Amino acid sequence: MWAGNAWRAALFGVPRGCRAQSALAQLRGILEGELEGIRGAGTWKSERVITSRQGPHIHVDGVSGGILNFCANNYLGLSSHPKVIQAGLQALEEFGAGLSSVRFICGTQSIHKNLEAKIARFHQREDAILYPSCFDANAGLFEALLTPEDAVLSDELNHASIIDGIRLCKAHKYRYRHLDMADLEAKLQEAQKHRLRLVATDGAFSMDGDIAPLQEICRLASRYGALVFVDECHATGFLGPTGRGTDELLGVMDQVTIINSTLGKALGGASGGYTTGPEPLVSLLRQRARPYLFSNSLPPAVVGCASKALDLLMESNTIVQSMAAKTQRFRSKMEAAGFTVSGASHPICPVMLGDARLASRMADDMLKRGIFVIGFSYPVVPKGKARIRVQISAVHSEEDIDRCVEAFVEVGRLHGALP
Repeated sequence: MWAGNAWRAALFGVPRGCRAQSALAQLRGILEGELEGIRGAGTWKSERVITSRQGPHIHVDGVSGGILNFCANNYLGLSSHPKVIQAGLQALEEFGAGLSSVRFICGTQSIHKNLEAKIARFHQREDAILYPSCFDANAGLFEALLTPEDAVLSDELNHASIIDGIRLCKAHKYRYRHLDMADLEAKLQEAQKHRLRLVATDGAFSMDGDIAPLQEICRLASRYGALVFVDECHATGFLGPTGRGTDELLGVMDQVTIINSTLGKALGGASGGYTTGPEPLVSLLRQRARPYLFSNSLPPAVVGCASKALDLLMESNTIVQSMAAKTQRFRSKMEAAGFTVSGASHPICPVMLGDARLASRMADDMLKRGIFVIGFSYPVVPKGKARIRVQISAVHSEEDIDRCVEAFVEVGRLHGALP
């Protein structure tokens, strides 16, 4: 009788341990090749380490002095607001660090239900459901709601989380050209044979700073018997007269059926997402949405921070109203300097550069001048459309904005992006 390794060697030619090492070596080779391809394309994404609180003025590891931050989703500056922080500390003290459970077992506290009710009131909807992130909210919605009898019609530039959520469902899938209402109408006509038709769009598109034409989308939805879903992650808290989002901005709050949004941007900036809409839909999601059923509850401190952020927003819209003037100041000065800034009137201000290496190098040189911005390239944006995405916050001063523009002009000339 042969010993185990000798038997394997005779049968397979290589002992099991050696085969495992060979498979690992093969994997390493494949991965290194992939990584080298990313580096070679100029699309490598490094992570800068912040050593302070999030805000307009931060400190970055390895960089001396204070840095102006122009790439956070901290639209209202609430990430480090003292009242938001205090609310988080209070919730931590009263309700603990976490629930160690999903919601339906023993993971629902009074603060979770209170925040869901507050979100529904804020959006003027019937009910709301919390998720660990809006990515999870998008992953949970379409699979739970839509069946093979239904159809979903999605803007081609929708966020990756919407795309991935739609992939999980069994509905018939239609993709219409970005903001192209004629193409959407053609797709709606084609989709008339299905039971339900759901038009899915970002309210504000995070890479381009443009806003969905919700009035026209809702008009077409009404004509063809469709429902409307809007992802409001880059709109909640600061678009519209009172910060309710693009549906308020465009006067169609009563025509949008479902809203998904986040607590991780304007509303405190920690984490968490939600769906708000008809009560029967929310009840169904509590029964069927897999990211909700199989993920731990939001930590109490996160819930406390988000709840206070909503309180501040509903008490006064002063901070919301300050955004437009600051956004216009940056856009007009950059365009006067010769840069192309995508989108219109949104605090997301993509400075279009085209070349991935150029965007990355300019962002690095901006940091040397005390401005924190990031270059975006493929696969985050299409090839040939690399950019530096600047994001304006309500807590940026006019001096902060002017300093950012001055650094862009200097760096742009250095790299030949400006004459």
